[in-house]
Order: sequence, then structure tokens, then C-alpha cells
Amino acid sequence: MSPSRSRSRSKELYERARLLIPGGVNSPVRAFRAVGIDPLFLASGRGSQVTDADGNRYIDYIGGWGPHILGHSHPAIQRAIREALKRGTSFGAATEAEIDLARLICDAIPSIEKVRLVNSGTEATMSAVRLARGFTGRSLLVKFIGCYHGHVDSLLVKAGSGVTTFALPESAGVPAEFTGLTLAVPFNNPDALREVFSAHGEKIAAVIVEPVVGNMGCVPPADGFLETLRELTSRAGAVLILDEVMTGFRLAYGGVQGSYGIRPDLTTLGKIIGGGLPVGAYGGRAEIMDTVAPEGPVYQAGTLSGNPLAVAAGIAALEELRRQPGLYAELDDRTEALGEGLAESARKAGVEVCVNRAGSMFTVFFTPGPVTDFDTASAADRDAFACYFQAMLERGVLLPPSQFEAAFVSAAHTDRDVERTLRAAKQAFKAVARRRKAKPGNRAG
Repeated sequence: MSPSRSRSRSKELYERARLLIPGGVNSPVRAFRAVGIDPLFLASGRGSQVTDADGNRYIDYIGGWGPHILGHSHPAIQRAIREALKRGTSFGAATEAEIDLARLICDAIPSIEKVRLVNSGTEATMSAVRLARGFTGRSLLVKFIGCYHGHVDSLLVKAGSGVTTFALPESAGVPAEFTGLTLAVPFNNPDALREVFSAHGEKIAAVIVEPVVGNMGCVPPADGFLETLRELTSRAGAVLILDEVMTGFRLAYGGVQGSYGIRPDLTTLGKIIGGGLPVGAYGGRAEIMDTVAPEGPVYQAGTLSGNPLAVAAGIAALEELRRQPGLYAELDDRTEALGEGLAESARKAGVEVCVNRAGSMFTVFFTPGPVTDFDTASAADRDAFACYFQAMLERGVLLPPSQFEAAFVSAAHTDRDVERTLRAAKQAFKAVARRRKAKPGNRAG
């Protein structure tokens, strides 16, 4: 797409949507407010590209926020959905395909001995936290500042004033009492972890963590951080929950827990295990999972859990990934080349950035870095990112519309896509440099 192409149809749809839907969108980041423009309305996607309502095509690095690791509209997934549709859309009863998906998950992730399917990542994390509390008989939950685990009341928190502190509600409508049993700790800070376990260890039911953070931008764990977390939770008898809703089957077949050598007690999954359809799952040690109803006293249910269409799509996606053992190495190489090219383009334009990457996830932070936690991520120049985003969009590249979201490379992205992206980035970084020169000191932290 050349600069100044029309997005009038998207604008018209946005105005219509605002009359009927809060903010005109059904999830806040889609409003594009963080990048200072009206949102795109997308009409279709195929392979590495999406097309908006005005017919403009973009190389897509949102990828449905992770699940489209094989690209948009993958033939095997579409075929599986069509076949499932012939049999019915929903039964409210068990189906054989649910067993097949559960087997694929358990075979791929050794720490998951039993698994329960739900409808979203939020349901998965909510259920896992309840299960951990029911299993341990304890109340306190530890999470990390900047990690997002869905819009669960007890997890939608921000830190208070201390290094390790009881959390405060981050949203209106969440009573302080709901977050009063949640402790918020800085990510990648083992000393803070030790402090919280020293003070509260016998009361902590669980620690939940994104092993590679994707919701303050891509932030990998520091060496030894996850190992320290595993050691402390084991010693205290607390449940370790790895939230792999984003990373599971995205960074490695199964999850990144195998790559880091960490065996959690519970794992939450989503995104890819539904092939892009709404799905989630939580699973882990059999003795913990056997306390879930109807086997045990921890209640969780869902009419659409194990939906036949989502299960069929998930099976197709996982089987396709299993058939391509070299796929993850190829994705790593392509994403590494893209990240290095972006960093070099920024350097030549005189713009300081920190490019974080883990497998096929990456984020360009407009800060010298390093970016290792929420505070260092928050130091990024958001105005610069908005300028960069808009310049990339005008040149046919769609990035996540927030400085604090991870971007994703898929198997459908080609070397030519990477080359086109880097050509666009050269001009985008120059636009950032010009903006800063025109407005010296204009930074948003």
C-alpha cells in the first residue's frame, strides 16, 4: 500500500460501531488509541497478509495475537472446521474429538497429565487460580507486575508502593477486597521473590507467571529467574502456574517450559490450541486436576467448553505443527533476521531502540534498553512508537497497535515479506527522527 491510501470505509464502520459498541470495539487495544489514529476494520486474511474494509493489504504481525502461527486461513484448519460444521456446531455433551485434543496436549507437554478445556485464556487462568487455592487450602496469590492473565478480578491489578506489595485494583468495578489477596512482584527480580516468600510463604497458594512476557511487549526471563521461582514454590508447597496462553505451541511445540527446563504444577493454554477459534485449557499434575468437579470439590463448568468447531481447528493446527519439526527453527531464524534488520535500520536513522525477541515473538521498544521488566518497558517513548506504527501502516505493514504488545511472525511470512518490512522500517525510523528533531525532548514515558 502506498502512503495516503484511503481508509474511509474503516472510518465509516468505526462511526457506526461507536453508536452500538462501547468505544466502537469489542476489546480495547483494537481502538488504536495508543497509536493516535482511528482503528482499522479488517475484512479478510490469507497467509501472511490481511486486507482491510477499504481493500488495502498489509503484511500482518498481529496474527490474531499469536494463534495464526501457520498463517491466516490455513487450508488444513479450514478443512477441519468445514468437516466439523457438517456434524454440528455445539452439543453440550462430550465428544470423541475432545479426547483427541487432550491427548495431543498431554503428549506434547510432559507436565500436563490431565487437562480441562475451556473457552478462553481468561477462563483458563481464572480456573487455574481457583484450583490452586482449592488444592492447597491457602489464599494468597503472587503475580508479576506487567504480566497480563486475562480480565479476572483478582488478576487485574497494579502494584502498590512497595517492592513486594499487596495489589490494588487496576479497573473500576473491581473491589479492593477482590485483589486484597494478590501480591504483585517485579518480573525478573529474584530478590523480590525471595522477600515475598520469606514474609508469606506458608500462605501462598500459587504463583502465576508468563514465562516469556508478551503483554508489556516481549520480555524474556533473565537467566535463572524461572529456576528460582520453581525452587521457591516447591519449598513453600505453593502451586506454580505457567501462563502459556500466548507462548504454548507458539515458541516451541508444547511450550517454552521444555526449553527452559521448568516443570510447573499447572499450565494454562489458549490461542493456538483452537487454531484461531475461541478456546482455552488448564492442566497439570493429576493429583491437582483430580480435585476439579465432578471428580473433586473445585467447581468449574462451561456450556461451550470443548466446542466441536474449536476442537477440530485445534487438532488440525497441532497436528500440522507436529508434522513440521523444523518449523520452529525456521521461525526463529526469520524473526532473528527481522529483529536485527530493524535494530540496524533504527541505528542508521539515529533512533535508539531495544529489540526484544523470543522465538517468533518480538517488540521494538523506543528506549535504549535493556527492557527486562515493567519499569524499563514503561520508559519507552510512546509518541515515537505511534509515529513508527503510522509510518509502517502507510507502507503496508500492520503491527500491534501498542508499544506494549508483542508482534508475531508466522510460517507464512516469507523472506520477501521480511525485506518489504525492513524497507518500510527504514522510512518509518526516519519519520521518527524527523519528528524528534521537530519537537526536541518530546517523549512520553
